[in-house]
Amino acid sequence: MADRAFITGLKGTAITAEERAFLREASPVGLILFRRNIADPLQLKELIEQFRAIRGPGAAILIDQEGGRVQRMGPPHWAAYPAGAVYGELYRREPARGLRAAWLGARLMAAVGITVDCLPLADVPVAGADQVIGDRAYGDTAPQVAVIAAAVAAGLEAGGVLPVIKHMPGHGRATADSHRRLPVVTADRRTLEATDFAAFVPLAAAPFGMTAHVVFTALDPGLPATTSSIMIGQVIRGFIGFSGALMSDDVSMGALAGPIGERVRQSLAAGCDLILHCNGEFTEMREVAANCSELGGAALQRTARALASRRPPETIDIEAARAEFTQLVSGRAGAATG
Repeated sequence: MADRAFITGLKGTAITAEERAFLREASPVGLILFRRNIADPLQLKELIEQFRAIRGPGAAILIDQEGGRVQRMGPPHWAAYPAGAVYGELYRREPARGLRAAWLGARLMAAVGITVDCLPLADVPVAGADQVIGDRAYGDTAPQVAVIAAAVAAGLEAGGVLPVIKHMPGHGRATADSHRRLPVVTADRRTLEATDFAAFVPLAAAPFGMTAHVVFTALDPGLPATTSSIMIGQVIRGFIGFSGALMSDDVSMGALAGPIGERVRQSLAAGCDLILHCNGEFTEMREVAANCSELGGAALQRTARALASRRPPETIDIEAARAEFTQLVSGRAGAATG
């Protein structure tokens, strides 16, 4: 059966018999992992092998691993990494050092078996915005955010992991957490194009992007970007010029209204190539699959092109890289260079 245009979560650390049958029948493009799915390196390896035994050796394995508040793999089995704001502060003091730290942090986070990381953010926060982005952001200007995001993306790719640019076309101005409710941004189009949208333009050639569940009243006062053909067509594909495979943010989030199946249909109709469903709730997983089309046409071409762009990890002295990274982010390596 052809792949269906969605990425699924699972409930726990092993695939249940019910989930196994679902994966065979529903044929999702990939699996996204969260902390509830990860216990230790051996278990993670076995889970990935289980999924690929069902969906094929090339099936995509995604994770939402940023550092700071958003780390699905962490101590004691994996290192902890700082929030994006740390790279931003280093960059303000010494740009080359900030970019080197961002690249190294991403390269070191690139984990064996993971093929796609939902990173980097290109959101530009503003004063008074909800802190859902906050210290996850790389700065508060579009040029700084874009250049650090590019370094993070390059570090992931050097580690054999494909980046996902998020949250298109910008979540930094939102005054609500889209996990809970729908943010509405009332800034005018000129302001948005000069700041929020502008940060994504230099990243338009990335293999994957992720939408924002945010309403921009200046362009489409009725729908969030994820379900708005105006926002996807005119802004993400148009003004930003994004050419990669576009996935929705998690369709189970509180920002979206209506039944899960309706959210899926609206997102695909608006122009999303892939649906992301994260919570592992089996009833919802079935609804997503039932309302999700087979991956075809331009969406298939973009997704296949994105996945094919993944390259083997570049050789790196991991211990030396860790030592350099620690020095950079702790402020003890004034002469470190890239």
